[in-house]
Amino acid sequence: MQAISCAGMQADVFKADCPSRQILEALAEKWTLLIVHALMRGPLRTAQLRRAIGGISEKMLIQSLRKLERNGFVQRRAHPEVPPRVEYQLTDLGRSLAALVITLDNWVEANFVRVLEAQIAFDGRKAG
Repeated sequence: MQAISCAGMQADVFKADCPSRQILEALAEKWTLLIVHALMRGPLRTAQLRRAIGGISEKMLIQSLRKLERNGFVQRRAHPEVPPRVEYQLTDLGRSLAALVITLDNWVEANFVRVLEAQIAFDGRKAG
């Protein structure tokens, strides 16, 4: 593994080659946002997460969890039991992100009617 020195680095999500852009792209995925929000309740197993997040496939859940773990937002804990039990929980970094995600989710839920009305109005103009 190559060591990366971050000293003196300035993040700029508007620059295509900035590593911060890759982090932003990873966080902008709907499954990522929903997983982070669901894990605010505490550690959850894969099946519990899948039940909590309607419409997510097992494959997408596992892929998203791996990305979150790689980026330091989620910790995977395997318990030495038979059958094996694996739980996922937010790290401190993940909890700091979750506060922002919950704010975004609350905004969406509070404003979804206005957004739907705007979509209908826009689509009506295109059709007419």
